[in-house]
Amino acid sequence: MSMALDGRDIIGQAKTGTGKTLGFGVPLLQRMQIPGGTTPQALVVCPTRELASQVASDLTIAGKDLGVRVLAVYGGRAIEPQIDALKSGIDVVVGTPGRILDLSNRRNLDLSNVRVLVMDEADEMLDMGFLPDVERIVAMLPTERQTMLFSATMPGQIVNLARRYMTQPTHIRASDPNDESATVDSIEQHVWRAHPMDKIELVAKIMQAEGRGLVMIFTRTKRKAQKIYDELTERGFAVGTVHGDLGQGAREQALRAFRAGKIDILVATDVAARGIDVEGVTHVINYECPEDEKAYLHRVGRTGRAGNSGVAVTLVDWEDVARWQMIDRALKLPFKDPLETYSTSDHVYTGLGIPREATGRLAKGDQTRAGLGAETLEDLGGKSPQQKPPARKSSSQKSPQKSSQRSGSSSAKKPPVSKPESEIPKKDPTGKSRERRRTRSGDGV
Repeated sequence: MSMALDGRDIIGQAKTGTGKTLGFGVPLLQRMQIPGGTTPQALVVCPTRELASQVASDLTIAGKDLGVRVLAVYGGRAIEPQIDALKSGIDVVVGTPGRILDLSNRRNLDLSNVRVLVMDEADEMLDMGFLPDVERIVAMLPTERQTMLFSATMPGQIVNLARRYMTQPTHIRASDPNDESATVDSIEQHVWRAHPMDKIELVAKIMQAEGRGLVMIFTRTKRKAQKIYDELTERGFAVGTVHGDLGQGAREQALRAFRAGKIDILVATDVAARGIDVEGVTHVINYECPEDEKAYLHRVGRTGRAGNSGVAVTLVDWEDVARWQMIDRALKLPFKDPLETYSTSDHVYTGLGIPREATGRLAKGDQTRAGLGAETLEDLGGKSPQQKPPARKSSSQKSPQKSSQRSGSSSAKKPPVSKPESEIPKKDPTGKSRERRRTRSGDGV
Protein backbone atom coordinates (compact mmCIF):
# COMPACT_ATOMS: atom_id res chain seq x y z
CA MET A 1 0.00 0.00 0.00
CA SER A 2 2.89 2.37 0.69
CA MET A 3 4.14 1.89 -2.88
CA ALA A 4 0.69 2.69 -4.22
CA LEU A 5 0.56 5.84 -2.09
CA ASP A 6 3.87 6.91 -3.66
CA GLY A 7 2.27 6.70 -7.11
CA ARG A 8 4.21 3.68 -8.36
CA ASP A 9 2.79 1.20 -10.87
CA ILE A 10 1.83 -2.07 -9.21
CA ILE A 11 0.83 -5.59 -10.19
CA GLY A 12 -0.90 -6.94 -7.09
CA GLN A 13 -1.58 -10.63 -6.63
CA ALA A 14 -3.23 -12.24 -3.62
CA LYS A 15 -5.59 -15.06 -2.79
CA THR A 16 -9.29 -14.43 -3.29
CA GLY A 17 -10.94 -12.92 -0.22
CA THR A 18 -7.89 -11.14 1.20
CA GLY A 19 -9.04 -7.55 0.58
CA LYS A 20 -7.62 -6.49 -2.79
CA THR A 21 -10.36 -3.88 -3.28
CA LEU A 22 -9.19 -1.76 -0.36
CA GLY A 23 -5.61 -2.53 -1.39
CA PHE A 24 -6.06 -0.20 -4.35
CA GLY A 25 -9.06 1.73 -3.04
CA VAL A 26 -7.36 3.39 -0.05
CA PRO A 27 -4.33 4.70 -2.02
CA LEU A 28 -6.62 5.81 -4.84
CA LEU A 29 -8.84 7.82 -2.49
CA GLN A 30 -5.88 9.34 -0.68
CA ARG A 31 -4.44 10.64 -3.95
CA MET A 32 -7.62 12.47 -4.97
CA GLN A 33 -7.55 16.26 -5.09
CA ILE A 34 -10.62 17.43 -3.19
CA PRO A 35 -12.60 19.35 -4.21
CA GLY A 36 -12.20 17.97 -7.71
CA GLY A 37 -13.15 19.41 -11.05
CA THR A 38 -15.73 18.30 -13.55
CA THR A 39 -13.68 15.46 -15.07
CA PRO A 40 -12.70 12.17 -13.38
CA GLN A 41 -9.33 11.83 -11.68
CA ALA A 42 -9.39 8.02 -11.45
CA LEU A 43 -10.78 5.16 -13.54
CA VAL A 44 -11.45 1.63 -12.27
CA VAL A 45 -12.22 -0.98 -14.95
CA CYS A 46 -14.00 -4.21 -13.97
CA PRO A 47 -14.94 -7.26 -16.05
CA THR A 48 -18.57 -7.62 -14.86
CA ARG A 49 -21.45 -5.34 -13.95
CA GLU A 50 -21.87 -6.92 -10.53
CA LEU A 51 -18.22 -6.36 -9.64
CA ALA A 52 -18.32 -2.75 -10.89
CA SER A 53 -21.38 -2.06 -8.73
CA GLN A 54 -19.75 -3.59 -5.66
CA VAL A 55 -16.42 -1.77 -6.09
CA ALA A 56 -18.23 1.54 -6.55
CA SER A 57 -20.24 0.89 -3.38
CA ASP A 58 -17.08 0.07 -1.38
CA LEU A 59 -15.27 3.18 -2.63
CA THR A 60 -18.30 5.36 -1.88
CA ILE A 61 -18.38 4.15 1.72
CA ALA A 62 -14.60 4.48 2.17
CA GLY A 63 -14.48 7.96 0.64
CA LYS A 64 -17.60 9.40 2.25
CA ASP A 65 -15.77 11.50 4.83
CA LEU A 66 -13.34 12.75 2.18
CA GLY A 67 -16.13 13.99 -0.06
CA VAL A 68 -15.02 11.83 -3.01
CA ARG A 69 -17.66 11.52 -5.72
CA VAL A 70 -17.88 7.96 -7.13
CA LEU A 71 -19.99 6.80 -10.09
CA ALA A 72 -20.63 3.28 -11.39
CA VAL A 73 -21.20 3.02 -15.15
CA TYR A 74 -22.23 -0.26 -16.79
CA GLY A 75 -24.73 -1.63 -19.25
CA GLY A 76 -28.25 -2.75 -18.44
CA ARG A 77 -29.04 0.58 -16.77
CA ALA A 78 -30.36 3.71 -18.44
CA ILE A 79 -27.49 5.84 -19.67
CA GLU A 80 -29.15 9.22 -19.09
CA PRO A 81 -28.69 9.32 -15.25
CA GLN A 82 -25.02 8.39 -15.74
CA ILE A 83 -24.58 11.23 -18.24
CA ASP A 84 -26.25 13.70 -15.85
CA ALA A 85 -23.93 12.61 -13.02
CA LEU A 86 -20.86 13.04 -15.23
CA LYS A 87 -21.97 16.54 -16.19
CA SER A 88 -22.31 17.51 -12.53
CA GLY A 89 -18.75 16.34 -11.79
CA ILE A 90 -17.29 12.98 -10.71
CA ASP A 91 -13.92 12.12 -9.13
CA VAL A 92 -13.82 8.33 -9.59
CA VAL A 93 -15.51 6.34 -12.37
CA VAL A 94 -15.95 2.59 -11.91
CA GLY A 95 -17.29 0.66 -14.88
CA THR A 96 -17.19 -2.07 -17.47
CA PRO A 97 -15.28 -1.60 -20.75
CA GLY A 98 -18.35 -1.44 -22.98
CA ARG A 99 -20.14 1.37 -21.13
CA ILE A 100 -16.89 3.31 -20.59
CA LEU A 101 -16.23 3.28 -24.34
CA ASP A 102 -19.85 4.16 -25.09
CA LEU A 103 -19.78 7.23 -22.84
CA SER A 104 -16.38 8.26 -24.22
CA ASN A 105 -17.55 7.98 -27.81
CA ARG A 106 -20.55 10.14 -26.95
CA ARG A 107 -18.10 12.70 -25.49
CA ASN A 108 -19.85 12.52 -22.13
CA LEU A 109 -16.85 10.94 -20.38
CA ASP A 110 -13.59 12.90 -20.55
CA LEU A 111 -10.61 10.72 -19.61
CA SER A 112 -7.90 13.27 -20.39
CA ASN A 113 -7.35 14.14 -16.72
CA VAL A 114 -7.26 10.62 -15.26
CA ARG A 115 -4.25 10.27 -12.97
CA VAL A 116 -4.90 6.74 -11.68
CA LEU A 117 -5.97 3.66 -13.69
CA VAL A 118 -7.00 0.48 -11.88
CA MET A 119 -7.87 -2.83 -13.51
CA ASP A 120 -9.60 -5.13 -11.05
CA GLU A 121 -9.49 -8.86 -11.86
CA ALA A 122 -6.69 -8.02 -14.28
CA ASP A 123 -6.28 -11.50 -15.73
CA GLU A 124 -9.85 -11.36 -17.02
CA MET A 125 -9.56 -7.75 -18.20
CA LEU A 126 -6.39 -8.48 -20.18
CA ASP A 127 -7.63 -11.73 -21.60
CA MET A 128 -7.47 -11.78 -25.39
CA GLY A 129 -11.20 -11.19 -25.65
CA PHE A 130 -11.01 -7.95 -23.62
CA LEU A 131 -7.72 -6.71 -25.01
CA PRO A 132 -9.09 -4.53 -27.88
CA ASP A 133 -11.43 -2.66 -25.54
CA VAL A 134 -8.71 -2.25 -22.93
CA GLU A 135 -6.29 -0.86 -25.50
CA ARG A 136 -8.85 1.66 -26.72
CA ILE A 137 -9.48 2.83 -23.16
CA VAL A 138 -5.77 3.12 -22.36
CA ALA A 139 -5.22 5.15 -25.55
CA MET A 140 -7.62 7.79 -24.21
CA LEU A 141 -5.68 8.25 -20.96
CA PRO A 142 -2.68 10.51 -20.29
CA THR A 143 0.70 8.79 -20.63
CA GLU A 144 1.76 10.09 -17.22
CA ARG A 145 -0.45 8.19 -14.81
CA GLN A 146 -0.36 5.51 -12.16
CA THR A 147 -1.55 2.05 -13.26
CA MET A 148 -2.46 -0.70 -10.81
CA LEU A 149 -3.59 -4.22 -11.68
CA PHE A 150 -5.03 -6.58 -9.08
CA SER A 151 -6.14 -10.18 -9.32
CA ALA A 152 -6.06 -13.53 -7.59
CA THR A 153 -4.40 -15.21 -10.57
CA MET A 154 -1.76 -13.71 -12.85
CA PRO A 155 -0.38 -16.05 -15.57
CA GLY A 156 2.96 -15.15 -17.12
CA GLN A 157 1.42 -14.25 -20.48
CA ILE A 158 -0.96 -11.83 -18.77
CA VAL A 159 1.91 -10.23 -16.85
CA ASN A 160 3.72 -9.59 -20.14
CA LEU A 161 0.62 -7.93 -21.59
CA ALA A 162 0.19 -5.85 -18.44
CA ARG A 163 3.73 -4.51 -18.63
CA ARG A 164 2.90 -2.88 -21.95
CA TYR A 165 0.69 -0.40 -20.13
CA MET A 166 2.89 0.18 -17.09
CA THR A 167 6.13 1.97 -16.20
CA GLN A 168 8.62 -0.14 -14.23
CA PRO A 169 5.85 -1.99 -12.36
CA THR A 170 6.43 -3.77 -9.07
CA HIS A 171 4.93 -7.27 -8.90
CA ILE A 172 3.70 -7.82 -5.34
CA ARG A 173 2.53 -11.29 -4.34
CA ALA A 174 0.85 -11.27 -0.93
CA SER A 175 1.26 -14.82 0.32
CA ASP A 176 3.32 -16.94 2.67
CA PRO A 177 6.45 -18.21 0.87
CA ASN A 178 5.97 -21.61 2.53
CA ASP A 179 2.30 -21.80 1.53
CA GLU A 180 1.95 -23.40 -1.90
CA SER A 181 -1.85 -23.68 -1.84
CA ALA A 182 -3.84 -21.28 -3.99
CA THR A 183 -6.84 -21.12 -1.67
CA VAL A 184 -7.02 -19.78 1.86
CA ASP A 185 -6.64 -22.34 4.65
CA SER A 186 -9.99 -21.44 6.21
CA ILE A 187 -11.93 -23.15 3.37
CA GLU A 188 -12.86 -26.80 3.95
CA GLN A 189 -12.94 -28.47 0.52
CA HIS A 190 -14.84 -31.58 -0.60
CA VAL A 191 -14.65 -33.05 -4.10
CA TRP A 192 -17.16 -35.78 -4.95
CA ARG A 193 -17.98 -37.72 -8.10
CA ALA A 194 -21.76 -37.52 -8.42
CA HIS A 195 -24.42 -38.73 -10.82
CA PRO A 196 -26.33 -35.96 -12.68
CA MET A 197 -29.71 -37.49 -11.79
CA ASP A 198 -28.88 -37.45 -8.08
CA LYS A 199 -27.23 -34.02 -7.82
CA ILE A 200 -30.30 -31.96 -7.00
CA GLU A 201 -31.24 -34.36 -4.18
CA LEU A 202 -27.68 -34.19 -2.85
CA VAL A 203 -27.65 -30.39 -2.98
CA ALA A 204 -31.05 -30.20 -1.23
CA LYS A 205 -29.62 -32.21 1.67
CA ILE A 206 -26.47 -30.08 1.84
CA MET A 207 -28.76 -27.06 2.21
CA GLN A 208 -29.89 -28.52 5.54
CA ALA A 209 -26.41 -28.84 7.08
CA GLU A 210 -26.00 -27.59 10.64
CA GLY A 211 -24.66 -24.05 10.88
CA ARG A 212 -25.29 -23.39 7.22
CA GLY A 213 -25.58 -19.70 6.35
CA LEU A 214 -25.77 -18.21 2.86
CA VAL A 215 -24.94 -20.50 -0.06
CA MET A 216 -23.73 -19.84 -3.61
CA ILE A 217 -24.21 -22.55 -6.26
CA PHE A 218 -22.22 -22.20 -9.47
CA THR A 219 -22.93 -23.72 -12.88
CA ARG A 220 -21.29 -23.48 -16.29
CA THR A 221 -24.43 -22.59 -18.29
CA LYS A 222 -27.34 -20.17 -17.97
CA ARG A 223 -29.87 -22.90 -18.70
CA LYS A 224 -28.56 -25.10 -15.90
CA ALA A 225 -28.61 -22.18 -13.44
CA GLN A 226 -32.27 -21.51 -14.24
CA LYS A 227 -33.15 -25.19 -13.91
CA ILE A 228 -31.52 -25.50 -10.47
CA TYR A 229 -33.31 -22.32 -9.36
CA ASP A 230 -36.68 -23.75 -10.45
CA GLU A 231 -36.12 -27.13 -8.81
CA LEU A 232 -34.88 -25.77 -5.47
CA THR A 233 -37.74 -23.25 -5.36
CA GLU A 234 -40.20 -26.10 -5.91
CA ARG A 235 -38.57 -27.96 -2.99
CA GLY A 236 -39.31 -25.08 -0.61
CA PHE A 237 -35.98 -23.20 -0.52
CA ALA A 238 -35.62 -19.40 -0.78
CA VAL A 239 -33.56 -19.08 -3.97
CA GLY A 240 -32.44 -16.40 -6.40
CA THR A 241 -30.41 -16.64 -9.60
CA VAL A 242 -27.97 -14.49 -11.53
CA HIS A 243 -27.07 -15.26 -15.13
CA GLY A 244 -26.75 -13.60 -18.51
CA ASP A 245 -30.30 -14.29 -19.74
CA LEU A 246 -31.76 -12.10 -16.97
CA GLY A 247 -32.18 -8.36 -17.26
CA GLN A 248 -29.97 -6.17 -15.11
CA GLY A 249 -32.89 -5.29 -12.85
CA ALA A 250 -33.57 -8.96 -12.06
CA ARG A 251 -29.87 -9.65 -11.45
CA GLU A 252 -29.56 -6.77 -9.01
CA GLN A 253 -32.83 -7.75 -7.33
CA ALA A 254 -31.43 -11.23 -6.62
CA LEU A 255 -28.14 -9.84 -5.26
CA ARG A 256 -29.94 -7.35 -3.00
CA ALA A 257 -32.24 -10.06 -1.66
CA PHE A 258 -29.23 -12.32 -1.07
CA ARG A 259 -27.31 -9.64 0.83
CA ALA A 260 -30.39 -8.72 2.87
CA GLY A 261 -31.07 -12.35 3.82
CA LYS A 262 -34.46 -12.52 2.13
CA ILE A 263 -33.09 -15.49 0.21
CA ASP A 264 -30.24 -17.69 1.42
CA ILE A 265 -29.32 -19.49 -1.82
CA LEU A 266 -27.96 -17.84 -4.95
CA VAL A 267 -27.54 -19.89 -8.13
CA ALA A 268 -25.19 -18.23 -10.58
CA THR A 269 -22.90 -18.63 -13.54
CA ASP A 270 -19.34 -17.34 -13.37
CA VAL A 271 -20.66 -13.78 -13.81
CA ALA A 272 -20.98 -13.70 -10.00
CA ALA A 273 -17.72 -15.50 -9.27
CA ARG A 274 -15.45 -12.55 -9.89
CA GLY A 275 -14.90 -10.45 -6.80
CA ILE A 276 -18.47 -10.51 -5.46
CA ASP A 277 -18.25 -10.11 -1.69
CA VAL A 278 -21.32 -11.06 0.36
CA GLU A 279 -20.96 -11.34 4.11
CA GLY A 280 -22.14 -14.59 5.65
CA VAL A 281 -21.52 -17.02 2.77
CA THR A 282 -20.65 -20.29 4.52
CA HIS A 283 -20.99 -22.76 1.64
CA VAL A 284 -20.07 -22.74 -2.05
CA ILE A 285 -21.21 -25.58 -4.31
CA ASN A 286 -19.75 -26.23 -7.75
CA TYR A 287 -22.72 -28.03 -9.29
CA GLU A 288 -20.50 -28.87 -12.25
CA CYS A 289 -16.75 -29.09 -12.63
CA PRO A 290 -15.33 -25.60 -13.34
CA GLU A 291 -13.73 -24.87 -16.70
CA ASP A 292 -10.22 -24.44 -15.27
CA GLU A 293 -8.26 -23.72 -12.11
CA LYS A 294 -8.90 -19.96 -12.32
CA ALA A 295 -12.67 -20.48 -12.34
CA TYR A 296 -12.34 -22.86 -9.40
CA LEU A 297 -10.34 -20.34 -7.36
CA HIS A 298 -12.78 -17.50 -7.97
CA ARG A 299 -15.83 -19.63 -7.22
CA VAL A 300 -14.45 -21.13 -4.02
CA GLY A 301 -13.21 -17.69 -2.97
CA ARG A 302 -16.79 -16.48 -2.39
CA THR A 303 -16.56 -18.13 1.05
CA GLY A 304 -13.87 -18.06 3.72
CA ARG A 305 -13.36 -14.33 3.18
CA ALA A 306 -11.71 -11.87 5.56
CA GLY A 307 -10.56 -14.60 7.93
CA ASN A 308 -13.91 -16.40 8.18
CA SER A 309 -14.26 -20.14 7.62
CA GLY A 310 -16.19 -21.75 4.79
CA VAL A 311 -17.06 -25.01 3.02
CA ALA A 312 -16.63 -25.70 -0.70
CA VAL A 313 -18.22 -28.75 -2.34
CA THR A 314 -17.42 -29.67 -5.95
CA LEU A 315 -19.59 -32.22 -7.76
CA VAL A 316 -17.77 -33.84 -10.67
CA ASP A 317 -19.56 -35.78 -13.40
CA TRP A 318 -18.02 -39.03 -14.65
CA GLU A 319 -17.07 -37.44 -17.99
CA ASP A 320 -15.40 -34.47 -16.23
CA VAL A 321 -12.96 -36.48 -14.14
CA ALA A 322 -10.07 -35.78 -16.53
CA ARG A 323 -10.85 -32.05 -16.45
CA TRP A 324 -10.93 -32.08 -12.66
CA GLN A 325 -7.59 -33.92 -12.46
CA MET A 326 -6.01 -31.11 -14.49
CA ILE A 327 -7.40 -28.56 -12.02
CA ASP A 328 -6.24 -30.66 -9.09
CA ARG A 329 -2.73 -30.92 -10.52
CA ALA A 330 -2.49 -27.20 -11.32
CA LEU A 331 -3.57 -26.17 -7.81
CA LYS A 332 -1.71 -28.99 -6.02
CA LEU A 333 -4.85 -30.23 -4.32
CA PRO A 334 -5.16 -33.66 -2.67
CA PHE A 335 -8.32 -34.68 -4.57
CA LYS A 336 -7.01 -36.39 -7.70
CA ASP A 337 -9.64 -39.15 -7.60
CA PRO A 338 -12.99 -37.75 -6.42
CA LEU A 339 -14.91 -39.96 -4.03
CA GLU A 340 -17.99 -41.59 -5.58
CA THR A 341 -20.92 -40.01 -3.76
CA TYR A 342 -24.70 -40.26 -3.68
CA SER A 343 -27.34 -38.41 -1.69
CA THR A 344 -27.54 -41.45 0.62
CA SER A 345 -23.78 -41.81 1.19
CA ASP A 346 -22.75 -41.89 4.82
CA HIS A 347 -19.85 -39.42 4.42
CA VAL A 348 -22.28 -36.75 3.17
CA TYR A 349 -24.03 -36.73 6.54
CA THR A 350 -20.93 -37.02 8.70
CA GLY A 351 -18.67 -34.73 6.66
CA LEU A 352 -21.08 -31.78 6.49
CA GLY A 353 -23.11 -32.25 9.65
CA ILE A 354 -26.40 -33.05 7.95
CA PRO A 355 -29.17 -34.52 10.15
CA ARG A 356 -30.04 -38.11 9.29
CA GLU A 357 -33.73 -37.23 9.00
CA ALA A 358 -33.07 -34.60 6.30
CA THR A 359 -34.93 -35.17 3.03
CA GLY A 360 -34.81 -33.58 -0.39
CA ARG A 361 -37.43 -31.00 0.59
CA LEU A 362 -37.37 -28.21 3.16
CA ALA A 363 -39.96 -28.71 5.89
CA LYS A 364 -42.72 -26.11 6.09
CA GLY A 365 -41.64 -25.05 9.54
CA ASP A 366 -38.13 -24.25 8.28
CA GLN A 367 -39.30 -22.04 5.41
CA THR A 368 -38.74 -18.76 7.26
CA ARG A 369 -37.13 -16.58 4.57
CA ALA A 370 -39.17 -13.84 2.91
CA GLY A 371 -38.19 -14.99 -0.57
CA LEU A 372 -37.15 -13.25 -3.78
CA GLY A 373 -40.59 -11.69 -4.24
CA ALA A 374 -40.10 -9.64 -1.07
CA GLU A 375 -37.34 -7.64 -2.80
CA THR A 376 -38.44 -4.81 -5.09
CA LEU A 377 -37.62 -5.17 -8.77
CA GLU A 378 -36.07 -1.83 -9.66
CA ASP A 379 -36.84 -0.18 -13.00
CA LEU A 380 -33.43 0.56 -14.49
CA GLY A 381 -34.67 2.30 -17.59
CA GLY A 382 -34.72 -0.59 -20.01
CA LYS A 383 -31.98 -2.34 -21.91
CA SER A 384 -28.78 -1.01 -23.33
CA PRO A 385 -29.29 2.38 -24.97
CA GLN A 386 -27.93 0.99 -28.21
CA GLN A 387 -30.74 -1.53 -28.50
CA LYS A 388 -33.97 -0.03 -29.73
CA PRO A 389 -37.07 -2.03 -30.66
CA PRO A 390 -38.00 -1.77 -34.33
CA ALA A 391 -40.73 0.78 -35.01
CA ARG A 392 -44.09 -0.68 -35.92
CA LYS A 393 -45.88 0.60 -39.00
CA SER A 394 -49.38 1.89 -38.46
CA SER A 395 -52.18 1.27 -40.93
CA SER A 396 -51.71 4.81 -42.24
CA GLN A 397 -48.02 4.19 -42.91
CA LYS A 398 -48.43 1.38 -45.41
CA SER A 399 -46.17 1.48 -48.41
CA PRO A 400 -47.45 3.52 -51.42
CA GLN A 401 -47.23 0.42 -53.57
CA LYS A 402 -49.70 -1.51 -51.45
CA SER A 403 -52.13 1.40 -51.11
CA SER A 404 -52.12 2.03 -54.85
CA GLN A 405 -52.79 -1.64 -55.54
CA ARG A 406 -55.70 -1.54 -53.14
CA SER A 407 -57.19 1.54 -54.84
CA GLY A 408 -56.86 -0.02 -58.28
CA SER A 409 -54.31 2.52 -59.55
CA SER A 410 -52.75 1.59 -62.87
CA SER A 411 -49.39 2.97 -61.68
CA ALA A 412 -48.90 0.07 -59.29
CA LYS A 413 -46.53 -2.52 -60.61
CA LYS A 414 -47.89 -6.02 -60.77
CA PRO A 415 -45.60 -8.90 -59.93
CA PRO A 416 -44.51 -10.89 -62.99
CA VAL A 417 -46.57 -13.99 -63.67
CA SER A 418 -44.57 -17.01 -64.72
CA LYS A 419 -45.93 -18.89 -67.72
CA PRO A 420 -45.92 -22.65 -68.10
CA GLU A 421 -43.02 -23.93 -70.12
CA SER A 422 -45.39 -25.04 -72.90
CA GLU A 423 -46.59 -21.43 -73.39
CA ILE A 424 -43.14 -19.83 -73.66
CA PRO A 425 -42.40 -18.84 -77.29
CA LYS A 426 -39.44 -20.68 -78.81
CA LYS A 427 -37.16 -19.41 -81.53
CA ASP A 428 -36.41 -21.34 -84.70
CA PRO A 429 -32.95 -21.37 -86.27
CA THR A 430 -33.86 -18.36 -88.45
CA GLY A 431 -34.25 -16.23 -85.35
CA LYS A 432 -38.02 -15.91 -85.60
CA SER A 433 -40.05 -17.03 -82.68
CA ARG A 434 -42.96 -19.37 -83.15
CA GLU A 435 -45.71 -20.37 -80.77
CA ARG A 436 -46.01 -23.94 -79.57
CA ARG A 437 -49.45 -25.43 -79.83
CA ARG A 438 -50.63 -28.69 -78.41
CA THR A 439 -52.32 -31.47 -80.28
CA ARG A 440 -54.84 -33.75 -78.66
CA SER A 441 -52.10 -36.22 -78.02
CA GLY A 442 -50.26 -33.58 -75.93
CA ASP A 443 -47.25 -33.27 -78.23
CA GLY A 444 -46.11 -29.81 -79.21
CA VAL A 445 -46.20 -29.03 -82.88
